[in-house]
Amino acid sequence: MSKIVLIGANHAGTAAANTILDNYPGNEVVIFDKNDNISYLGCGTALYVGKQIPETKNLFYSSNKILEDKGAKVYMQTVVYEVDFDKKVVKAKTKDGEVIEASYDKLIFATGSRAITPNIPGTDLEGVHYVKLFQDGLKIDEELNNPDVKAVATIGAGYIGVEIAEAVQLRGRTSLLFEAAATCLPGYFDKSFTENMDKVMADKGIKLHYSEMLKEIKSSNGKRVTSIVTDKGEYAVDAVILSIGFIPNSEIAAGKLKLGVKNAFLVNTNQETSIPGVYAIGDCATVLNNATGKPDHIALATNAVRAGIVAGHNVCGTGIQSQGVQGSNGIQIYDYKMWSTGLCSEKAKAAGFDVAHVDVKDTQKLAFMAGPNEDVQLRIIYDAKSRKIIGTQMASYRDVSMGLHMFSLAIAKGFTINELPLLDIFFMPHFNKPFNYITVAGLTAK
Repeated sequence: MSKIVLIGANHAGTAAANTILDNYPGNEVVIFDKNDNISYLGCGTALYVGKQIPETKNLFYSSNKILEDKGAKVYMQTVVYEVDFDKKVVKAKTKDGEVIEASYDKLIFATGSRAITPNIPGTDLEGVHYVKLFQDGLKIDEELNNPDVKAVATIGAGYIGVEIAEAVQLRGRTSLLFEAAATCLPGYFDKSFTENMDKVMADKGIKLHYSEMLKEIKSSNGKRVTSIVTDKGEYAVDAVILSIGFIPNSEIAAGKLKLGVKNAFLVNTNQETSIPGVYAIGDCATVLNNATGKPDHIALATNAVRAGIVAGHNVCGTGIQSQGVQGSNGIQIYDYKMWSTGLCSEKAKAAGFDVAHVDVKDTQKLAFMAGPNEDVQLRIIYDAKSRKIIGTQMASYRDVSMGLHMFSLAIAKGFTINELPLLDIFFMPHFNKPFNYITVAGLTAK
């Protein structure tokens, strides 16, 4: 039996703790977390800010009490400030100032990530918010309860930024969305997809400011934000929400553990770091990107959970390995849905692939079927030399998300575009067409 110390208890840490406690009784598990909650589903932030869900209590699926009832010792609102890897001791301080030292046999870092703070004037003004923690969402919600807040600028048009911009508009405020790139979601989708999402947002009244770089957040009274300045102009706003990305929390072991992409802890497929017996999981760690075959940093809750399961088994002696990731993701804005897995064209080119793609747009069902019959847009990206599928994008007002799981598996298993036409895909008029968009894509790929 081992003494296992876990630093961090959100998605990755909770998954690791449950794996250990549920499957390997007798181990001593000590958990430190600097927050006052566990397992917050951050994807719900924009939903409750936009009043698309009525309350927040179901945005948590675990707690310190649940883990303690299983046998763990949990220290909440406790910051780990030092790790002595030679003596195998973790040093932490509680919110009351008490210093705790915990020895370990195995150590798991699940320290997550934090919001990027732009190096510009004004980020410390009242009315400037980030989107990461549960507390951040509560502050934004409270901000939008203020009738004096009429115009809100969201900085960054990644997933969270787009969702927050929608939430602000749904709350009846003027919503301005700023992005340094030329379109929204540039890291996930090609322009033929993002331009459709841009139109959806613009049609609902969100003011899109693309290819603009934030330079300053200003205040007329020295206290609260009253405008922002970009490289193209100045805009009067009553609040600013910064959503320009996340960076791994790896500083505590910098210089001791090897780091990889974006300074995330570099791990092998067992989630083990460069020091034997020390593991890293979730947003603070690298992942194996199956599309490129190389370590990457893809901060998704699904990746974190899988990494936690792998580490939990490995620290207890069961040597299972991560199967890698494809970065599968999805978004819904004003009922318009988009999904992607693997690499978009730009990232595929940057990774050195000879990029080719095939596009299909068709209705989901046959014309004689009654009821809604929405278009589905599909792009499959593949390497022209090996013919392997390396990315897929889908979009529709209909939920066809299950199709993306197939393409995620195809990338993981090295499936080629040449194998797609004869794939066994069932047909029933209630669901699809005999020559549906997936089959047609395989048949028409050059």
